[in-house]
Amino acid sequence: MKRSWGWGLLACALLLGGGAWLWKQPFAIIAREGWRLSRLPAPHAIAVPVQGIGARQIAATFGAPRGRDRTHQGVDIFAARGTPVRAATEGVVLSVRDRGLGGKQVWLLGPAGQRHYYAHLDGWAPGLAAGDVIGTGQVLGIVGDTGNAKGTPPHLHYSIYGPDGALDPLPLMHAANPAKR
Repeated sequence: MKRSWGWGLLACALLLGGGAWLWKQPFAIIAREGWRLSRLPAPHAIAVPVQGIGARQIAATFGAPRGRDRTHQGVDIFAARGTPVRAATEGVVLSVRDRGLGGKQVWLLGPAGQRHYYAHLDGWAPGLAAGDVIGTGQVLGIVGDTGNAKGTPPHLHYSIYGPDGALDPLPLMHAANPAKR
């Protein structure tokens, strides 16, 4: 009986040690950062993610019709092509891709598990990849017109998705600098 108890304890110790080792490996960065970020509160204010643009310069288009079957689930921030796009919050990059309506896009997992979507980029920051840990204000890419925005004035489409769906990011941008409303 004592012998089996000892083997069980050894097996538990090996499992715990192996799990701790796995948790610290580079391939677990999204899980580790996701866990950390999920425990943070959702931000009450965020910076405008396009360099040099103030919240007052952004039209309130969240929820506006887009065709017959959908609504606008974010805001469009117009700026000169090539203007830097910066992370509105800290987070971890979930994906960097070029497809669909958003064209060149970045998905970032931020505080409270919210997903931040940066779309219509002309390009990405050099070396940006899934799993990168990002600080607030870090450059993600540059303003463009890719995806279904081809031929429109250059802009960033920016969205935030929480557990209940899309959130209007504009009030959060206004809250970051209420004196300049």
